[in-house]
Parts: sequence; structure tokens; C-alpha cells
Amino acid sequence: MLHCGRFTLPLDRPLIMGVVNVTPDSFSDGGQFYSIERAIEHARQLIREGADLLDIGGESTRPGAQAVGIDEELQRILPVLEGLSDCGVPLSVDTQKPDVMRAAIRAGADMINDVNALRAEGALRAVADSAVAVCLMHMLGEPRTMQQNPVYQDVTAEVGAFLEERIAATEQAGIARKRIVADPGFGFGKTLEQNLAMLKHLDSFIALGVPLLAGLSRKSILGSLTGLPVEERMVASVAAAVISAMKGARILRVHDVKETRQALQIVSAVEGMR
Repeated sequence: MLHCGRFTLPLDRPLIMGVVNVTPDSFSDGGQFYSIERAIEHARQLIREGADLLDIGGESTRPGAQAVGIDEELQRILPVLEGLSDCGVPLSVDTQKPDVMRAAIRAGADMINDVNALRAEGALRAVADSAVAVCLMHMLGEPRTMQQNPVYQDVTAEVGAFLEERIAATEQAGIARKRIVADPGFGFGKTLEQNLAMLKHLDSFIALGVPLLAGLSRKSILGSLTGLPVEERMVASVAAAVISAMKGARILRVHDVKETRQALQIVSAVEGMR
């Protein structure tokens, strides 16, 4: 079970986290849901398609992305949070900023999804002072520079060690393990080969002892392998989600919810035969 703000989520099957970008420069949707009204309607459509939870982001973390200010990020996400307060699924907010975390939690967020793994000053306390869940992600460097020649001796072992350290720090800050999710950070400071190595050995992260989130949907790794532009990567994204689920991921962060839901029904049927 994952304790997630107002919700307790069973993890007997992989859960689908639908992506809601409220940004003008998202790599995955070109900013088409940038307006508050369109973002809310898109979120509700994802729920109708089978999303178990939603991840709302007001700042792009794509490679080379520029940071936005606290006020601008809040202006993007708070109206969406408020507009979805009655939607019936947990609401995650994708942010690195402690001030945004606190405001989002006050506005009804059930999870903080932090690509910086609560390393910013005040981030641990912002989450510890609440009942929300947190997703701790590995990122080498920061979005503007993370893809500039990332180097590892053993990417899976090094990412695992980082996540283990962050889980320990999070627990030490008073955040119970039942509220923690780990994300190895596909595409965040990793080459194609490093991403593939992590995916091949994704099941090794189960030893962390917390639910595993995998987010490969529409990412450049899939474009490199297929030669397809971002808007044509749905099939590849579903394939990556299936592999992730069968290697132990319990939450799949995706853009194509309906198609992923159908594929995961097959995964769950196969897993149920064990």
C-alpha cells in the first residue's frame, strides 16, 4: 500500500499516472494543454481513460529546459489543482521548489514528485510536515546540463545507491517509508546505453523496498531506437511501460493512458497466473 495524502493506493497491479503538463514548452505535447481550462479537461479525460493518479507539472524538466520562477509555477498549477479537487484520484505535483511544494500541499496535492529527490533546502521539511507521498527521482546534474556527457562506472548500481541514500534521508526527516516512491530517472542525465542498461536491470531496484515508478513515455530513448518524432512514439511508450511493469514497476508515468491501460491488463493477467 502507498499512503498518498487523502488516498491509500493498493499496489497489487501496476498503477497508471497520467501526465498533465501546464507548460508552454513541454517536449511531449508542445504546450497544447498550457491553458488552465484545457489542462483540467485533459486531466479529466485521462481519468476517463483509466488513470489511477495524475501528475501535474508547471515547469518543464526536459533536457535544456530553463527554470521558471516560483510565482509563475504556482500560477500554472494551483488553478488546475483546485479545478481537479473533486476528481476522485490522487493529485501529484511535479516540482523541485519547497515553496511550491508547500502551496501545492495546501491546495490539495496528494504527492510531490521531485526530480531533485528533496535535496533543495527546506524540501524535506515541506513534505514531512504533511501527509502526502513523495517520489524521489535520480537526476545527474540539472535539466539545463544533464545530457552533457553523463558518465557512470555502473549506472544501475550508482543510481540504486543514490536512491537508497535519499530514502534513508527522507525517513530520517520523519517521512514514513509507506509514503515513499523511487524513480531511477530515465532520460535524466543518462545516455541511450545507460537508459537501456537501467531498463534491463530495473528489477534490481525492487531491493530498495519502496514502490518503483518508471517514466519512459515518449522520451528521447524511444525516439533514438525507433527514429520516430515525439508525437509518433505511443507504441514504443506502451512497450516500455509493459517491460517496466513486468520488471517490477508499480507506477507507470505515461501520456497515452488508454493504450497503456489495455496493455497492463494483459500484464496483470499474466502476473496473476504465478
